[in-house]
Amino acid sequence: MVKTRLVKIGNSQGIRIPKLLLEQTKLTDDVELTVEAGQLIVRAAHPVRHGWDAQFQAMAEAGDDALLDGEALGHTPTNWEADEWSW
Repeated sequence: MVKTRLVKIGNSQGIRIPKLLLEQTKLTDDVELTVEAGQLIVRAAHPVRHGWDAQFQAMAEAGDDALLDGEALGHTPTNWEADEWSW
């Protein structure tokens, strides 16, 4: 256990995390803060869309990756869609 103090940062307060703890946790720039059972939990922040590749792969394997619009729903393309839109 390591003790530290809350420090005033403008209208907020912060904590200084000792280098040893940062090295052990591999925390870098962005973190996520949550409160669980009255405790402040600090976790490394995941990048945006983290894990999407695995989820898309699982959807494809389950056959759950079909388009929900267009021909699957009996949609007939408009002239604009047929002539102007390119995929």
